[in-house]
Amino acid sequence: MDVPITTPGENAMPGGGGWFMPSQGTSVPPPNGHQDTPEESPRVPAQRSAPGAEEGSPEALLIRRTMTEIGPDADKVTSYFYALLFVRHPELRSLFPAAMDTQRDRLLKALLTAAEYLDNTPVLVDYLKNLGRGHRKYGTRAEHYPAVGECLIGALSTYATTVWNRETEAAWVRAYTMMSQVMIDAAAADEPRAPAWWQAEIVTHDLRTRDVAILTVRPDQPYPFLAGQYTSVETPWWPRVWRHYSFASAPRSDGLLTFHVKAVPAGWVSNALVNRARPGDVIRLGPPAGSMTVDHTTDSGLLCLGGGTGIAPIKALVEDVAERGERRPVEVFYGARTDHDLYDIDTMLRLQQSHPWLSVRPVTDQRAHLRLPDAVRAYGPWTGYDAYLSGPPGMIRSGIDTLRDIGIPSNRIRRDAVEELLVGADRAY
Repeated sequence: MDVPITTPGENAMPGGGGWFMPSQGTSVPPPNGHQDTPEESPRVPAQRSAPGAEEGSPEALLIRRTMTEIGPDADKVTSYFYALLFVRHPELRSLFPAAMDTQRDRLLKALLTAAEYLDNTPVLVDYLKNLGRGHRKYGTRAEHYPAVGECLIGALSTYATTVWNRETEAAWVRAYTMMSQVMIDAAAADEPRAPAWWQAEIVTHDLRTRDVAILTVRPDQPYPFLAGQYTSVETPWWPRVWRHYSFASAPRSDGLLTFHVKAVPAGWVSNALVNRARPGDVIRLGPPAGSMTVDHTTDSGLLCLGGGTGIAPIKALVEDVAERGERRPVEVFYGARTDHDLYDIDTMLRLQQSHPWLSVRPVTDQRAHLRLPDAVRAYGPWTGYDAYLSGPPGMIRSGIDTLRDIGIPSNRIRRDAVEELLVGADRAY
């Protein structure tokens, strides 16, 4: 089913390449804040209904009902969408990775996110702006958006037959028009300020364990970011396949950037970076994103839970506090399955020796994702602390529950972000 689509600027549906191009990261908080995804990305259950399906504005209700109906056929819907797009607009195929499995998951996650936050304008707009800026690196242009919008409507109307009518179609067109325009405007505003991507040469490659490497890279031009943020990475071996990694240090005077990478099964990018990359190789970086940063306007303590390579952004936060000359208390719980997996414990202990306000507590257990939050209960109290979590999804979930139980309000809990909601989509551990 086709719908009339006009070009951006005519106040009709400007489409939404950014919404459905390979996802890069957002500001609505991912679960770990630093890693490759499945390939690398946990799949959204096909049965899942849009959150709050019977709540919200009439327009949001129609969109959520659509998502509820297509849930059982989610894989078919996304496959049909891309089939429509590539048949009707073959010139767009080159913007996507060769393997589309992960990409199909991302389309569904983007739709679910839009449905959930349609009535929360600040959160949705923040997410869309980051998405629009990030998708510049894919070569997405405003003129691509109408084609994507047309094929989205075609796919939804084909599978959501029970709820699809003129009113539902109009709701999708209005919502998609708004969201696409936010992304278009954000990309346009970002263009004069920053490149679409940075080239970065690998200067050191330190294999800490069989499957964990610490990489330091030199960008070809200044790269502005904040401790606690993340970026997307593309390797020369897998063009157009981008994965998210957190910065493992605060900004440095020499401009170098460091990442911790764990090779995961079937992880194209992670395995290439751990097992194939060498000094002298050049990778590409997308723009920085994420909101798991330190509020330097307060003197609140920091309670940090880092699991596995999730210690990377936690280390960056510690360095950030140290470089500011602050002496606020920082408590780090560093979890792993075995002592061998505490691959960066020596670095963290050296930081502890240098800064009396820092405490580092390693926690090793085969069920570290559960044991780590439990260990937090043995210390404290934690009133007056801001909490930061980065690691596997199970640790994030149990950690948030624990922190709330011991009295830390939700607005003082920050998780490593591509943010759990969306880019759990883009992480692996």
